[in-house]
Formats: sequence, structure tokens, C-alpha cells
Amino acid sequence: MASLSQGEVTNRGSMWELDQNLDQPMDEEAGRLKNMYREKKFSSALLLRLAFQSLGVVFGDLGTSPLYVFYNIFPRGVDNDEDVVGALSLIIYTLTLIPLLKYVFVVLRANDNGQGGTFALYSLLCRHAKINTIPNQHRTDEELTTYSRQTYEENSVSAKIKRWLEAHAYKRNILLILVLIGTCTAIGDGILTPAISVLSASGGIKVQNQNMSTDVVVLVAVVILIGLFSMQHYGTDKVGWLFAPIVLLWFVLIGSVGAVNIHKYDKSVLKAYNPVYIYWFFRRRWNSDIWTSLGGVMLSITGTEALFADLCHFPVLAIQIAFTLIVFPCLLLAYTGQAAYIISHKKHVADAFYRSIPDAIYWPAFVIATAAAIVASQATISATYSIIKQALALGCFPRVKIVHTSKKFLGQIYIPDINWVLLVLCIAVTAGFKNQSQIGNAYGTAVVIVMLVTTFLMVPIMLLVWKSHWVLVVTFIVLSLMVEVPYFVACILKIDQGGWVPLVIATAFFLIMYVWHYCTVKRYEFEMHSKVSMAWILGLGPSLGLVRVPGIGFVYTELASGVPHIFSHFITNLPAIHSVVVFVCVKYLPVYTVPTEERFLVRRIGPKNFHMFRCVARYGYKDLHKRDEDFEKMLFDCVLFFVRLESMMEGYSDSDEFSVPELGTGGGGGPLTSSASAFLGEKTCSTMCSNGELSFSSQDSIVPAQSPPSLRGMTGSSLLTRCSEGQASTVGDELEFLNRCKDAGVVHILGNTIVRARRDSGVVKKLAVDYMYAFMRRMCRENSVIFNVPHESLLNVGQIYYI
Repeated sequence: MASLSQGEVTNRGSMWELDQNLDQPMDEEAGRLKNMYREKKFSSALLLRLAFQSLGVVFGDLGTSPLYVFYNIFPRGVDNDEDVVGALSLIIYTLTLIPLLKYVFVVLRANDNGQGGTFALYSLLCRHAKINTIPNQHRTDEELTTYSRQTYEENSVSAKIKRWLEAHAYKRNILLILVLIGTCTAIGDGILTPAISVLSASGGIKVQNQNMSTDVVVLVAVVILIGLFSMQHYGTDKVGWLFAPIVLLWFVLIGSVGAVNIHKYDKSVLKAYNPVYIYWFFRRRWNSDIWTSLGGVMLSITGTEALFADLCHFPVLAIQIAFTLIVFPCLLLAYTGQAAYIISHKKHVADAFYRSIPDAIYWPAFVIATAAAIVASQATISATYSIIKQALALGCFPRVKIVHTSKKFLGQIYIPDINWVLLVLCIAVTAGFKNQSQIGNAYGTAVVIVMLVTTFLMVPIMLLVWKSHWVLVVTFIVLSLMVEVPYFVACILKIDQGGWVPLVIATAFFLIMYVWHYCTVKRYEFEMHSKVSMAWILGLGPSLGLVRVPGIGFVYTELASGVPHIFSHFITNLPAIHSVVVFVCVKYLPVYTVPTEERFLVRRIGPKNFHMFRCVARYGYKDLHKRDEDFEKMLFDCVLFFVRLESMMEGYSDSDEFSVPELGTGGGGGPLTSSASAFLGEKTCSTMCSNGELSFSSQDSIVPAQSPPSLRGMTGSSLLTRCSEGQASTVGDELEFLNRCKDAGVVHILGNTIVRARRDSGVVKKLAVDYMYAFMRRMCRENSVIFNVPHESLLNVGQIYYI
């Protein structure tokens, strides 16, 4: 034992020297890559152009709020002028505190390399504290150029918060539940925004024809919604160039009409900018309709969460410029002008927006309002697709088909299944309620819940990521909750008046996400606890106790280390295994993207004559599998490059020494940061292969499983014997051996672990696992479809796991 320990020390010393020699250029390259992900500097002209473009993507929802706010504040009509002034004052300072101060100048800074939304905040937290419920991360993942994190002093407040979050599993689960709640209500927002925006815009038809039935307005809204959702498969890129001019024209319209109305009807309404009128407003209406009015005022900031969720295509400064110079002033003018009109025409509060428009521009204004409502709906629908994609990547949603609609903008996606679900629910809400008031109650409930979740998540972000002083954190949360909690109470009190809709929708999606994530975690725990010891694999010998037939077997597993139980299950029940075995782990990290050149990690498992490798493919929550059109070829190229790289290391340590730390792990493979590990990507491999140093087949198609001429007539064991006796003793021989095995055929072996509830489980657990999760597994897409694995090369290995 003493000599073994001494040998390990010696081996580690040589490995350390080798790491220093090989990692030095990688550090330089990593430094260059990190510079790529810093926030770019933009010229003034480019910033103004991006600010203009952001109008069509970010602010459509917030800009259409004047269509329905005052009607929801005063659903029973207006009693006196002071109520209108007080409501206007409340709108002004709500817009100032929440969209302007909280989101534009604070929350937007909490982005994940330009990505916004609830999952972006959660990803930041997962990188700075070990709160991920699926512990499949390794310290090598922290070396990614997009994996930024902070270090903490031992006794700092940040370190104490970090240890407190990591202390117990229930805290991690509570945080995950909070994120899922925010995500599910945001999906509900994607259903209610098109309903209320399109219905409010369509209401302009009835203003000019009072005898028209409400059913006609609803029918027009439903037709517009059907057209909107039917065009989603074309993608926003096809019509995106129209969005910014439409929204800019809309803001100019509502701002100009507001200024005209202030001058024409009642300039005294400007006294609402004095916040004392908020106090008088509460005092007068406290015993009557204060909570109803607060629920209506809440609608003035709907769409504010889109400032953060749709951040990915624009720099923060561009959004700040657009909001402060165009959106905020135009909204203030629009609401002030409407208030001036309502004071002079108290009976017209139900349709004050359209009635306050001069007759000369009424129909052009109606067309612009309808177009703006469609733009607002489009932005929210696209954000819903993005949310589903992020949830899927983090193991919180079933695998659904994702269509990428733009070659220029990778974030623009289309999910057919979700699209039609949203359409059905939008039509049901629009046709079921038929009026803005009840839809507005539902809409406000969804928005305020998302805002509260963002507020609570910002607290650990400010402490862990920003290392802010606790006074600033307390100030932020007090100011936010001081505004949001009363609105939340007002919306909850309207549950029986439509507020139940987003709660039902959010509950349905929450059950789907939580059950899927729970069973995913249990499957991963089963894989971890049942993985095979490397000592068992070595005991089988080079033939693994079976016949080694020509070909390559890609064994897909969720484990980033160790030999999966599926492999032992496979070789126990079948009499043969391929000459080359590659364990493939596809895992998602809490980063928005993994650069292509850093995506793959490859290492060898066992001695060389075993011909067993491990390849870990790492993705971020925004990465696209469509870019990996030939995933099989990428895996094979990386294995070839690894063999070439390994041969360069043999001058430092032989293969026996290389396998020592691997055997010491007892878990089948050890850490992926050994001396033979390397960041291997498509660019790196293609560069190595294009210079003529490596020779291998680059065919994109799958070659039929037929032995090449030089291998025909040989059995798998004789082929292995020939290899182990000297054919793969040099790197050239092993490369030739790998290429011949690829020509002989490639098989993708996927594990199909079926999760079942134990017999003694409760009724709720049996319903969730045996029926709900099983149904979702049958309906969702398989991994083979995601990675374009042809059916003729696919082999499923089934297991049943009882939880």
C-alpha cells in the first residue's frame, strides 16, 4: 500500500507537469473567448438604432395598456373629478417606481450575459451556489468562458447566505418552486396578453356603431387571434421589420392625442403629479372600491416583465434609452390626456381611449391600435416559447418539438404543440368572458405574481452576485413590496371575478413541470446509485466477457462519470458488444450558451485495448441542437482528436500510468479533468482533421452494418485479439482501427428507464408518476429525435425503476 501511494504521488507529479504544458495555450485561448462575452461597446448611432428596434419587441405590451386601464379602475363609473386625479397620480408613480426604477435601472442589470427572465436569474444563482437539484455539474464546467461566478470571503454576508442556501435540500426545492411559479404565471401572461389586447383594440368597432352587438366584437377578436397564431410558424423575423415602426407610430399617436386632450379639456389634471393626491384617493375610496381600483391601476404596468424577459437581443443601455426618451413620456401623456377627457365626459369611461381620439384620425388610429395589439401579443407569445425552451433545457418540461424560424436570430423559435394550446386557451378566455374587466382581473393577477417572484429572486442575486450592501438590498425589497403587495392583495380579492383564470393555468403548468422535474431527478438518482464499478469492468477483461463485434456503440447516459447501469444490463442480456464503446452524456449547464469549441469533453475509460471512451456534450439553456445536424459525426471526430492528443502525452506518461487515477476512483472513469481531458469542439476537430494529419471517413450518412473488405471473415474476438496483439499499439493503428469500426456500423444505445411508483405509495404519488408522468413520456419526443439518430441505428434498453 505504501508503494502504491508513492507511485500515485509520482504519477500525480508528472500529470501536474503535463497539465501545465498543455493548459497554458488553452488559458490564453480562454482569455480571448471571455473577451468575446463581455458587454460590447456600441456607438451612439448604433445605440439609437437598437433603441428604436427594441420598441417593436420589448414595449408593445406595456404600450397597449392605455386601451383598458381606466375602464378597469372605474368599472361602475366615475363619481367625482378628484377620483380621476387620484387614480392618475397613482398610475404616474406606479410607472415611476416599478418599470422605471425597479426594472429599467435595477433588474435589467441582473442579466445572464444578456439573457433575461426568471430562469436567467435562477441560472445565475445556480452558478454562485450549489442549489441545482440535479447535481450533474463538475468543476471543469466552471472553466467555461460563459460560466462566471464570484468568490467570497469566509465570514462575509455573501458566504453566509451561500452556506445557508446550500445547507438543506428543502431550501433548494423552495427556490425551485418559486422559479416554477414565476415561470408558470408568465406562461399564463402569454395567454392573457393576446386576449385582452386584441379584444380591447377590436372594441373600437363598436364605438362608432353603438348598436353593434358585443358578440361581433368578440368574433372579430377571435378571427384576429386565429390569424395571429396561424402565422407563428413563419417566425417573427419575417415581419419583424414592421414591428418597431408600428410601435413608434403608436407611442407618437397616444402621446400626441394625450397632449391635445390636456389642452382641449382640462389642464388642471396636471396636479396629479403631486403625490399627495394618492393619499386623498385612498382616503375617499377606502371603504368602497379601493381594491377594485388598485387592480385596474395594476394593469398600467402590465408588460413590464417583458422588459426583462425579452432582453436577449438588445443591450441594456438601448432599452433604457428607449424607455426614458419615448415610452415613459408618451405613456404619461396618454394617461394624463385620458384623465382630462374623463373629467369632462364621465359617462365615457368604459371606452375613453377611442372616444378621446379626434374624429378626423379615428379609423387610422383604430388600425394602428389593432396593429400595436398584435405586436404586443406577438412579443408575449415569443417570450412564452423561450420560457418553455429554457424549462425544457433545465429538465422542467417534457421534450417538445422546437422549430427555429430564423437563421440570424437563434432565440426566435416556434413550438407547434404549445402554439395550438395557447390558441385554444386564448379563444376560450376571449369568448368566455367577452369583456375587458374580467380578463383584466385575470391579467393583473398573472403580472403581479411574476413581479413578486422577480423581487424575491433579486434578493439573493444582490447578495451573492452583486455583493451589495444589506442596506441597498433592504431598500430595494421594501420599495418593491410597498407597491406590489397592495396590488397583489387587490388582484387576489378578484379571484371570483376572473382572477382564478391565471391561477388555474399556472397550476396546470406547475403540475406538469414539477412532476416532470421530480421524476427526472429520481431517474438521475437511480443512475447514480446503480452505476457500475470500474473494478467490475476491468474484471471482465478486454472482451468484457463477451464477443466484441466490429462497429461502434454510442451508449447514451445521464452520468458524466462512472459506467451506467444500462451498460451492465445490456451486456448481461446480450451475447455481444461493439469493438468500440463510447459513453455519451448530454447535460445542460446553468449558462445561456456553451461555445462550440468548448462543448465536448472526451477521455478514455480503462486500458487502451478496451477501446472504451466517454464523451460529455455540454449545452446551455439557449443552445440549439439544430446546429449539431450530424451529432454522430461530431462525437466520432472528437474521439479521433482525443486519440491524437493522447499520443502527444505518451512522452510524459505511459498508458498504464494514465489509468492509475482512473482506477482509484472506483466509479468508472474518474474526473474528466485528468491529463487526457481536453475541450474538444467542432472547430478544433475539423481543424485537426483538415490538415491531413488524421485520416478518417467524413461521410454524413450512416454506413450499413457490414464489415469492410479487410475485416470480412473475422469474428469479433479475433478482431479484438488482432488489435490487442499490436494493431493498435501506435496512434496510427488505433485511428485506423476506429475508422474501420465506424465503417462497419454505428449503433446508438439509449436507455429507456421507466419510472413507477412503489406499491405502498400514496394515491397522489401513484397518479402523478404512473399516469401523469407516464402519459407525458409517451407524448413527448425521444432523445433519438432530438439528436437525429436514425431508427435503423437505434437500440433501446429498457429498465423499470420504482420510486
